[in-house]
Amino acid sequence: MSFKYKLVQRKDFSEGALEDAKLYYAQAVNNGTVSTKELCENIAEESALTSADVNGVFDRLVRQLRTHLQNGRTVVIDGFGSFRLTIGSKGAPTVEEFDAATMMKKPRITFTPHLELKDSTQKLTFERVNKPSASE
Repeated sequence: MSFKYKLVQRKDFSEGALEDAKLYYAQAVNNGTVSTKELCENIAEESALTSADVNGVFDRLVRQLRTHLQNGRTVVIDGFGSFRLTIGSKGAPTVEEFDAATMMKKPRITFTPHLELKDSTQKLTFERVNKPSASE
């Protein structure tokens, strides 16, 4: 399968680069968005469920993810991946000086794709969609 990209010119942030130096970088071309409704209809076509059934499962999935993540659990969905909360903080010189109310950073949700999903990136080929002109 071919994954489309375009080249964009951006500032060169590499060490020792001149102030006005620029390089071309690959940028993914978004090929549209799939809505929840469309996804539900696609799954319903491939199963014995209705689109409403699938939508109901997605709705419950989000509620269950929230509950389990807030309780410090990792949620593993076979074939899809895992979700977990990660945290960070500023450092304190001593245990007594650590104040969670002011030093904790905002928690984040980390998604780690399952091997099946991750493998889908291994078979990609790349296709450039724009051709920079000689003046660029």
